[in-house]
Amino acid sequence: MPLFLPCAVDHSPGALSVSRETYATLGPSMNTSDLSPQGAALLLQGGEVLGLDLSPYLTQFGKLQTALLAGQKRMNLTALTSERDIIIKHFLDSLTCARSGYLQTTGRVFDLGTGAGFPSLPLAIVYPLHVVAADATRKKVEHVAWAAEQVGLNNVTTLVGRAEALGRSEVYREQYQRVVTRAVAALPVLAELALPLLEVGGLLIAQKGPISAEELQAGGSAAAAVGGELLITERFELPILGDPRSLVVLRKVRPTPAKYPRREGIPNKEPLFWRYPDQ
Repeated sequence: MPLFLPCAVDHSPGALSVSRETYATLGPSMNTSDLSPQGAALLLQGGEVLGLDLSPYLTQFGKLQTALLAGQKRMNLTALTSERDIIIKHFLDSLTCARSGYLQTTGRVFDLGTGAGFPSLPLAIVYPLHVVAADATRKKVEHVAWAAEQVGLNNVTTLVGRAEALGRSEVYREQYQRVVTRAVAALPVLAELALPLLEVGGLLIAQKGPISAEELQAGGSAAAAVGGELLITERFELPILGDPRSLVVLRKVRPTPAKYPRREGIPNKEPLFWRYPDQ
C-alpha cells in the first residue's frame, strides 16, 4: 500500500517523521550551505545556458549537495559524488525538464521514480511547483523527505509505492497535471506507468538521453493505447558538457482504459509495442 512520508507540506494522518529517526546519526540539521566558488560559478554558468538566474538559489543548492553526500554515506544514492558532476549531471540536468515551458502548471507535479530526489528537488527549489516525489524504494523516499527538510522546501511531498499500484489507485489515478521522469525506463514503459496518473490534458515530460526512432514510434503507440499521444520530442545538449539529451512530451487526451497499468512488473518485462534491443 502506498505510504506518504512527510516534508513540510504532508498532512496525511499518522505521518512518519524520518528526519529525526532515520537520519539521527547524521547529527543536527545541517547548516553547511556553501558550494565552492568554482561550484557556484559552474551552477550560474549552466543556469545562464538554460535562461535561468540561479543566484538566489545558491544556498539551497549548496544544502542539497551536502544532503546528497550525507545520504550517500548511508546508502547507495548516486555514482556521482564530485561537486562538478553533482552540479551538472544532477542539478542542471534536472532543470532541463522545464525547457520550452511544458512544466508550467498550477497543479501538482508527480516525479515518478525520483531516486535521490531528481528532478523533483532542483525543480522545487527554482519553481513555484507542488512536487510529489515518488519511488518504490522506501529508504530513498526517506532520504528525499529529509533532504527537502534540510533545504527548507515546503512544496515537496514524498510517496512510497510502485507506479503500477499508484496508477490503479483511485487516490492517485488521473490526479496530476504533470508527470516528470528522468532516465527511468523505455518510453513505452513510461507511457503505461505515467499516463494513468495524469488528468486528461496533462503532460508526461520524460527526460532521456539519445532516443531512437523505433523507441519513439513504440512510445507513441503505447501512449495511444493508454489514452495519450506523442506531442513533441526536443533534442538538445546538456549545459557545459554538451552530452546529448532528449525531452519527450506525451499528452493525455482521454481517460486511460481500466486494464492499464498492468500488474506489477509486467509493463517493464513486456512493454507495449516494444522489444528491448538485446531480445
